[in-house]
Amino acid sequence: MHLDIQDIQEVLKEKGLKVTPQRLGVLEAIYTLRNHPTAEQIIDFIHKKHPSIAIGTVYKTLDTFVKYGVVRKILTDGDAMRYDSILKHHHHIHSEDNNEIRDYVNEELDELLKQYFEKNAIEGYEINSITLHISGKPLINKNSHN
Repeated sequence: MHLDIQDIQEVLKEKGLKVTPQRLGVLEAIYTLRNHPTAEQIIDFIHKKHPSIAIGTVYKTLDTFVKYGVVRKILTDGDAMRYDSILKHHHHIHSEDNNEIRDYVNEELDELLKQYFEKNAIEGYEINSITLHISGKPLINKNSHN
């Protein structure tokens, strides 16, 4: 998803956040980097354009974005925190080969999970959403002829 500065400003305004150069820079980095960037990748991207933005400011901005629903945090197998700008419900497929994370949307799966947990409730817990994190390795096409 590519957004220009006006679109990014709108996202911040819609969430009731003040538009600042730091917030614009962090959100631009997340949208530009796409593939669920880590804080370190976001910092590297920002420092190419804005070397004066402090690392602490980037982390504080990311926390604010999570709190206000601008982005979501996702934890990967390697314990690296990543940031996702797509707020529509989806799952993640994590490639163990290259650490890439892809989005996976499947409404049938969503319905199956919802039905399963309606029948098999977790005692003392109210479930608000279910997101799968699927890890694996891409298969080499075994049907190709050499």
